Amino acid sequence: MRKVNVFDTTLRDGEQSAGVNLNFEEKMEIALQLERLGVDIIEAGFPASSPGDFRSVKAIADMVKGSSVTGLSRSVQSDIDTSWEALKGGAEPRIHVFLATSPIHMKHKLRKTPDEVVETAVASVKYAAKFFPHVQWSAEDACRSDIDFLARIIEQVIDAGASVINLPDTVGYITPKEIGHMFNYLREHVPNIHKAALSCHCHDDLGMAVANSLAAIEAGADQVECTINGIGERAGNASLEEIAVALRIRNDFYQAETGLKLNEIKRTSTLVSKLTGMVVPSNKAVVGANAFAHESGIHQDGVLKEKTTYEIITPELVGVSSNRMVLGKHSGRHAFKDKLNELGYTATEEEINKVFKAFKDLADKKKEITEDDIFALMTEERVGSAVAYYEVENIQVNYGTTNIPTATITLKTPEGESLQEAATGSGSVEAIYNTLERMIDSTVTLQDYRIQSVNGGRDALAEVYVKINFDGVESSGRGTAHDVLEASAKAYIDAINRVLNRKLKDQALAKQVKV
Repeated sequence: MRKVNVFDTTLRDGEQSAGVNLNFEEKMEIALQLERLGVDIIEAGFPASSPGDFRSVKAIADMVKGSSVTGLSRSVQSDIDTSWEALKGGAEPRIHVFLATSPIHMKHKLRKTPDEVVETAVASVKYAAKFFPHVQWSAEDACRSDIDFLARIIEQVIDAGASVINLPDTVGYITPKEIGHMFNYLREHVPNIHKAALSCHCHDDLGMAVANSLAAIEAGADQVECTINGIGERAGNASLEEIAVALRIRNDFYQAETGLKLNEIKRTSTLVSKLTGMVVPSNKAVVGANAFAHESGIHQDGVLKEKTTYEIITPELVGVSSNRMVLGKHSGRHAFKDKLNELGYTATEEEINKVFKAFKDLADKKKEITEDDIFALMTEERVGSAVAYYEVENIQVNYGTTNIPTATITLKTPEGESLQEAATGSGSVEAIYNTLERMIDSTVTLQDYRIQSVNGGRDALAEVYVKINFDGVESSGRGTAHDVLEASAKAYIDAINRVLNRKLKDQALAKQVKV
């Protein structure tokens, strides 16, 4: 049974999903969970792309010790230098350098000849190898590249110091049979291929990212690149959870395994879903709400008699708990702390105190507190307090079928002052947002609004996700509350706060650079 390394790019390629905008604290939270999940390599970002990305990549590399942390880099010396500054504090520093190799990319994007592309790739890998003990080189759009040209450039970058060769299906074009042929061909026609690990990186434009990744593994790929929930640009990337569970369930066929702790999959999926605002479809394989639900009477009868009649994956394998009711309003702080430990949280005393207070407030309104509720409260505390700028103190909404909805809101400013304003709207949520826009005194465009419950029941927590344009900057926000309108206000202010905090951090970083 050979080992396949898992390269997770949720924080880089996954964050490039339309509408996803993770802040520093959210990236750190996801990185810690990926380490807990047991991924081999975490691609934390693109250090040279922005001061914010550099800061988060550096912090993750310095913090995470159980996984190797990498960052993306163009084939440019300045990018490589920046990446080294960000990643040198990691337990196992590595860099991910890429350059396009397909005729269409070389001609229209790079405007280089094939010989010039080879020269640039070799020079960048040689330079990166001066700093990094591990250099991964990617042939962007490999699956639409000439196979003999691929063999030629791969041989030369391996000689230059590349220890991992990644062959991305950048536009989700290839089929399982074709990708298997490509990997087999390169293993047979690149003389020094044994000196490097082969990696696959598949996109899901034709719905074949997971199938293509598994076909690449079948053809000898040593590493698979993927994201949690399959998020990513356009139709997304190969889904980590589907690949990992497929290798476990069908190890008789693939004869390969990962080192992942599969019982952390559901938790990781939920965290990424909450922080990105990308809801996991109910019919999503492995982690969807219906993944272990049986509607058909024939199926139900079979499962009751013997689970394996219709379940090839047990819920427990991926960390789905069958007993979801945990604590109530009479539970004490000690029991609450034990539950946090059981759920895998390593919280500070200050965090525990804040979340326990929120838990008690919720317990007064909600009879049954589930693990999902605690997860939502903990996530809100971990990443919500970090972006506090404006804070919603009080909301009052007047609504009637024959009345004009009116919202009155009190906001706390960074200086500790209280602002109060009122406005109307065609509905309660619009009234709230019109009021907040008036208080911010700047034009805010609401681009997306979504609401869902944390779990079932009329007393469920509400989660609201919004996407706005504020001061010319797109931002997403998230709010959780027992009341839908309160959650809506929190999400809107969260999105505003993200823009304001980003501007403050960019200004601080700019001053540091000048100094």
